[in-house]
Amino acid sequence: MKFSQLLETLQIDLSAADLSAGDPEILNIASLKDAKLGDLGFLENSRFFAQIKATNASALLIAEDKQIQATLQERGIPYAVVPQPRLHFARAIAIFHPEVVPSPGIHPSAIIAPDVQLGQDVYIAPHVVIESGCIIGDQVTIHANVTIYPEVEIGDRTLLHANCVIHPRSVIGKDCIIHSGAIIGSEGFGFVPNSDRSWQKMPQVGRTVLGDRVEVGCNSAIDRGSLGDTWIGNGVKIDNLVQIGHGCIIGDHSLMAGQVGIAGGAELGKNVILGGQVGVSNHIKIGDRAVAGAQTGIAQDVEADEQVIGHPAIPAKTFLKASSIFKKLPEIYRQVQKLTKANTGDNAGKDN
Repeated sequence: MKFSQLLETLQIDLSAADLSAGDPEILNIASLKDAKLGDLGFLENSRFFAQIKATNASALLIAEDKQIQATLQERGIPYAVVPQPRLHFARAIAIFHPEVVPSPGIHPSAIIAPDVQLGQDVYIAPHVVIESGCIIGDQVTIHANVTIYPEVEIGDRTLLHANCVIHPRSVIGKDCIIHSGAIIGSEGFGFVPNSDRSWQKMPQVGRTVLGDRVEVGCNSAIDRGSLGDTWIGNGVKIDNLVQIGHGCIIGDHSLMAGQVGIAGGAELGKNVILGGQVGVSNHIKIGDRAVAGAQTGIAQDVEADEQVIGHPAIPAKTFLKASSIFKKLPEIYRQVQKLTKANTGDNAGKDN
């Protein structure tokens, strides 16, 4: 479509666009470096300014930046100034590369218990197993080899990718995406020591409950509660290889990057962000909008809006100051040695 048509589709006011160099036909989406004639690109960070001078993109979505705008005008590349270029670019990708939704139907190799309640227009791929008492909503897509244990509820338009497993009594909301290999509602890690130092298994009889629009990455595991439920709020995004322990509560729109581990009973507020490989101890509380940098070890509660990093977690500003000092430790150590030797010499002279 024409660049102007795309902007209208993205609900971007044309007054934000500079079409003085023309209104090109947009054929695809690409990065600045890989873009060719007919591609739409985007730029939201001035540190990639050098790519503007070399890109072959036909049009760009950019943030407000006079230098970038002047360069694009010199090069004759149409553009639109938008508050969040990456966000609009993501929406543009969805327009040019819409998700392929399989036609409704049930493959004859699927095994479905007689009492399962299936909604309208569902797609069930080969070798899917759906056990007794399950409720499947409308327009649900279930890809090959998915196993759904008894009494599971799955909301409308939810997508289950191949080889994921949904354990008994789990509840998954509407418009969720569960990626391949993910395990929802698995048994929590609960053991009690016996007097002989062996371990007694504690039954895990709670549920795992996912809200609407939750996305769970490949090979992630969300354990069911031991007595109560594990709750995952609306809009939560979970990357690959994430472990969420039994009885955790994750607030709406929180985000966890790869290899995050959250021990049982931890509570995260809304809009919490955990970087890759963050570890959270059991029964820790993290306030709304808190952010933890990659590989942070959280062993104490974190207040709302706080940014932490390090192991153990400390405020991000303190960590940055400490890091700058850490680089100077060899020099500081040499200075301390000199001062110690000088002080020792002075004391020796006094003794004599």
